[in-house]
Order: sequence, then C-alpha cells, then structure tokens
Amino acid sequence: MPLYPWPKQIRSLLLACRDKSTIAKVQALMIVTGLFDHGKSNSQLIAAYARMGDISSARELFDRLPQRGVDAWNAMIIACSRKGLPGEVVALYREMILEGVRADSSSFTVAIKACTSLSDLETGEEIWNQAIEFGYKYDVFVGSSMLNLYVKCGNMDEAMVIFDRMERKDIVCWTTMITGFAQSGRAKEAIKIYRHMRNEEVEGDGVVMLGLIQACTDLGDMKLGLSVHGHVLRRNFPTGVVLQTCLVDMYSKNGYLNLASHVFSNMPQKNVVSWSALISGFAQNGFAGDALDMLVEMQRLRFRPDLVSLVSALLACSQVGYLKMGRSIHGYIVRRHEFELVSATAVIDMYSKCGALLNARALFDGISTKDVISWNAMIASYGIHGHGKEALSLFLEMTETKLKPDDATFASLLSALSHSGLIEEGRYWFDQMIDKFKIQPQEKHYACVVDLLARAGRVEEAHNLINSMAHEPAIAIWVAFLSGCHNHGKFLIGELAAKKVLELKPDDPGIYSLISNFFAAARKWDEVAEVRRVVKKAGMKKAPGYSMVEVNGKLHAFLMEDKSHYQYEQMVRIIDKLDGEMTAMGFVPKTEFVLHDLDEEVKLRMLSRHSERLAIAFGLLNTAPGTKLVIIKNLRVCGDCHEAIKYISRIVDREIIVRDVKRFHHFKHGMCSCGDYW
Repeated sequence: MPLYPWPKQIRSLLLACRDKSTIAKVQALMIVTGLFDHGKSNSQLIAAYARMGDISSARELFDRLPQRGVDAWNAMIIACSRKGLPGEVVALYREMILEGVRADSSSFTVAIKACTSLSDLETGEEIWNQAIEFGYKYDVFVGSSMLNLYVKCGNMDEAMVIFDRMERKDIVCWTTMITGFAQSGRAKEAIKIYRHMRNEEVEGDGVVMLGLIQACTDLGDMKLGLSVHGHVLRRNFPTGVVLQTCLVDMYSKNGYLNLASHVFSNMPQKNVVSWSALISGFAQNGFAGDALDMLVEMQRLRFRPDLVSLVSALLACSQVGYLKMGRSIHGYIVRRHEFELVSATAVIDMYSKCGALLNARALFDGISTKDVISWNAMIASYGIHGHGKEALSLFLEMTETKLKPDDATFASLLSALSHSGLIEEGRYWFDQMIDKFKIQPQEKHYACVVDLLARAGRVEEAHNLINSMAHEPAIAIWVAFLSGCHNHGKFLIGELAAKKVLELKPDDPGIYSLISNFFAAARKWDEVAEVRRVVKKAGMKKAPGYSMVEVNGKLHAFLMEDKSHYQYEQMVRIIDKLDGEMTAMGFVPKTEFVLHDLDEEVKLRMLSRHSERLAIAFGLLNTAPGTKLVIIKNLRVCGDCHEAIKYISRIVDREIIVRDVKRFHHFKHGMCSCGDYW
C-alpha cells in the first residue's frame, strides 16, 4: 500500500474538502509528496480554492506555478468565469495565448462566454477565428458559445451560419436559435427552427416553449399558440411563473382575455410582471375598468406596480377620461419610480385625453431631454383638441432642435391641421414631408390629407389624390373620403366610395353604420336594407353609444334613453327645462339626424335623451355652479347635440368639454372650439 495518494486520487480528496484550511493541508501534502509539480493536480487545487469562493488564493497559487499548462490556465479561467469576472477571463485568455499555450475547447468556450457577458462581439469573433485555426470549427461546445454570443448581440444571420454547419446540435443550440429569433422579432424564423427541430426528433424543453410562445405572441398566431399551450400541458412541462406569465401575455395581446384571466387566476405564484401582463392586456383591448380594478387589487395584495403596469393604467385612464385616477398614478410614478421619457409621454397623453391640455403642456415643457415620441405626443394632443396652429408652431419648434421628424410626427401634424381646417397648410406640409424630409407617404398620411380635403367639401380634390396613389388605397382612406361626402351631401361620388368600402369587407360595425347612414341621407333605402342584411349575416352588432362624466372623482356612464339611473327623473326635468330655454333662444332641433321613419315628436324626444345630454344633466345636478364638465363619448357626437351643447354652455354659463371618438369639443359662451368644423 502506498503511503500517499496517487495523482488520480487527489481529485476525489479535493472534492471532499469543505473549507479553505482543509484544502491548504492537501496542498501541503502535495508539496511534501512532490505532486505539486504535477500539472493536472495543480489545476485541481486551483479549482478547489475557487469552489470555496477564494479566488485570491487560487490566483496566488496559479501565479506561483513554475510551469502552467492548458489545464492550469483553464482552471483559473473557469474560476474567474464562475465568480462572474468576464473581464478577467478575457485577460487570462490573452495572456495564455501570448505565453504560447495551445488553447483547447474549454478555453475557447469559456472565453467566448465571457465576451457574451461583456457584449463584446469584436473580441468574441477574434477568439472564434483562433478556435477555427486550432481546429475547433465544428466543436459543439465552442460553436454553442459563439452561437450564444451572436444571438445576444442580435446578429441572427451570422448565428444561423454557425448553426447550419454544426454537425451535432444539442438541445441548447436549438433553444438558443429559437429564443434568439423570437427575441429579435423574427417570429416566423423561430417557428421554422422549431419545426426543423421536431423533424430531427429533438424534444423541446420549457425554454423552447417560452421562445415559441413569444413568437406566437408577436405573430398573433393563436392557433399555434393554443397548440403550444396544449403541448406544455400534455408533456407536463414545469409551468413556473415565467412560462405562465408568457401565456398571460400571449392571450392578452391577442384579445383572448378570458383565457388570459383563466391562466392568471390559476397561477399558484404571481409576480409583478404577471400582474402587468394582464393589466396591459385589459388596457390595450379597451377594458379600462378591468385594468384599473386590477391595479387596485395588485396593490391590495402588497405587489408594488412597475412602470409597465402604471403606463397601462394611464392608458386606461386616457380611454375613459378618468382624470382623478390619472393624477393619482402620475403622483405615484413621481414618488416611487424614475420619471423617465416613456412614463412622462404616457402622462402627457393621459392629461390631454382627459381634457387637461394645459397640464399636458406644462409637463411637456418640464422634460429636459425630449425625444421624438414626446414631441409627437404633444403635437397629437394639440391636434385632438382642435388647436392646429399650436400643433404647427410646436412642430416648427421641433425642427429647430437636433431631432428629425419621423413618419409619426407628420401623421400627428397632418391630423391636427385636418381637425382645424387648415387646408393649405396641410397640403404644403404633405409636400414638404416628401420633398424636404424624404419621408414617403404611408396610408396614414394619405388618410389625413384625404380627410382634410373631404372634410372641407373638396371631395373632387380628395378623389384626385386617392387616384394618384402608387398602391391600392386601404379602407381607412375610403372611409375618410366617404365621411366627407356624407357630411357635405356629395352623394354621387360618395356612392363610389361606399361601394369601395363594402368591397373591402370591413370588420368594424361602425363603418357599416357610416355606410348605412350615408345611403339613408341619400334616401337610397334599398341600399340601406342591403347593408343591414350584410351586418346581420356577419353577426355584427354596433356598440351602443354611451357617455361618461367624472363627478367627485367617480365615473358615471349613460346610455341613450337610459331610465335605470336613480336620478333619471331629475335629469329629464333639467333637460326639458333646457330645451324650453334653447327654443326661446332660437334653437331648432335637427331631426334629420334620426335616421328612422318616426313621428316628429318621437324624434325630438330621442334627440334630447342622447347619452351626452343625460351625462351633462347629471353633471349639472351634482356639481357646483361654474364647474367645468368633461364628457367622454364612445361614438361621434351628432350634429343636433353639437348645436344643443353650444346653447347649453351659454345658458348654464359653464365650460363643457366633450371628447368623442374623433376629437375634443370645448363649448363655452355658446361657441365650440372646433368652429363647427368637425
């Protein structure tokens, strides 16, 4: 029996060590027995110190070695890698190469991994080229590391070259490519790689499923998304909080909110990201109340909202005009988070859409470093409030900065000019966008200019612009054109637009309502009946018109002729009283806006019971004299109500702001900010 262990037994002895002092005793034993000069034993000793977290002792030992082979270098490189010192790893690798030591698979693999941590593509490619020179071009470990580096740096095409020439691909390589394509926004390639993997009979794991779910989310491919979810359940993959949150996100972003809510409610553990995914889903799909309820519930359960959930909640406030809640969220962000550009822009949008344009501008002016998106948001805010000249002034101010207007900037500007009837300015800046700023017009730009011209009654000019387009006009352009024809009674040319819209088979019931109303105004009852038949056959239902008003920090919603409200009788008395005073002042109801064959008296009652008038009556009942009222309507305000609210604002001596689906109307002293141009 030998008195001391042989070199091959040293590894087991070192692995059994549980503290630094024991390792030191083994080191002393190695020196006494002469094993200290044995290369592999030295590398094992370095690794042992590193396992204890004593990187300084490992480095001290490494520096004292008289001869350092590749094993010793690798041990030190790996020790630094595990300690999270990628810069040290790269430095050691370079030193090793300078000393003439021939690197092996482990050297290259760990060095390239360090470059990935540093996002240092240039050094990584240098090491990769050396690996190829040393014969490691097809090494699966080195190749996997380089694959990961390219993926992290977003160079998916280069990653694909390496992937294609790898003779052996393990599950890590497949996973890296699938998640890489998914995270780079190249969802189709991610799914293609997955199908290739299945053809190679390689079974995916939970990480692969995450990449696939992200790809399905981006593509909106819910058939595949449901299939992936089913596969996860059938294969009994571990469904931790990350995978379940990705499912919530996928279902939410594609409008499957019942499924999103089901997955969320069955999650045994939730984190802030899980809550944010569902809050964002509700807000982006128009379920503002649910989004805000979720935000409150989230905080009740001691979760601290992140910026994603707060920005989504601001979007929800914008949708319903909930100014009190919006202010509260603004304050929370300022107190608890860094008030950066994304949240600042969301707050600007919220104040603007809740009718507080001055607050939006004050916040905008307070941003020290503005980006293009924040400028665009403020220009758009002026636009929806009908302040086209202010929008143009702000745009000109933007052009004096180092920032360049983009396609979204011009869409906001042209829309603002359209809402204000600034026709010549609109035409001029449309041409400047193309000639000076070299931005090719997109559908949204054409739609704005067509709307600008058609809204002003210049439908022939708008039609010529449509005919000049290089590509087939999309539905939004024809709808804008049809709306102008409808408003100005241009029935002959409007019928052409109506038929074009019908050919494109819109899926929005509101568009069919526009077509039906157009034909009704033209007294083409057969066409009206045909449009209604199409809508009925398709199973579409027009969203009922409703209006909301915020009173004492709470939102109150009203439907047309809604008799269920506890103050309905009092509201009707106010409306009837206002109707009498309006008539005495010369107001004549526009019964042509009731597109049904009814008695004149019934038409008058229907007009006076429109949802916006009920909301105004409720506001007058429950607020102090002189209080500004802000009404949010989900449809376009009708011509009769628009005229009536001008009279009401004069009678009650209040500012009444109405936000319809298109824009804001500020009624004051019997006038509207739109100048009757809407």
